[in-house]
Amino acid sequence: MTAISVTSVHVLDNPTKITNPLQFEIQYECLYDLQDDLEWRLTYVGSAESEKYDQVLDAVFVGPVAPGQYRFVFQADPPDFSRIPPSDIVGVTVILLTCSYKTQEFIRVGYYVNTEYEEETLREEPPETPQLDRLMRSILADKPRVTKFPIEWDAVKESTAAMDMDMDAPME
Repeated sequence: MTAISVTSVHVLDNPTKITNPLQFEIQYECLYDLQDDLEWRLTYVGSAESEKYDQVLDAVFVGPVAPGQYRFVFQADPPDFSRIPPSDIVGVTVILLTCSYKTQEFIRVGYYVNTEYEEETLREEPPETPQLDRLMRSILADKPRVTKFPIEWDAVKESTAAMDMDMDAPME
């Protein structure tokens, strides 16, 4: 049985300039007390060619987590574009929003991200060196790819009312 159910993720400030922060409003429900915090992480895939260009934009720990419904805005700075091959800055990439409990990832929400120039003339004839101040980022928010993974949650403590005891039996 899962302890956390992510009920919605909304992409905020979309589309926007590529240099603006990324923002997500996350809502989730917790079904029982958890011993540790949840770790939310946002990763930008810098190149389809190699993971070495991936960047963790931010990670945040949320807790303690008790039964109930929660909502927060996760905001992260954009990637460091100097660490991404120039040929991979413009075009389509992916961002991954993940959540883990005790280092066990239990949900991954992936979004395609399209980066292109605002002006049609630059889209038709892009400069050799990307001009970051003229690029727009559009996250395809209506088509996330959600993957859930089974993990080991904390053991749910049984209530003493659920224990079946025969009070007439002799105690040893």
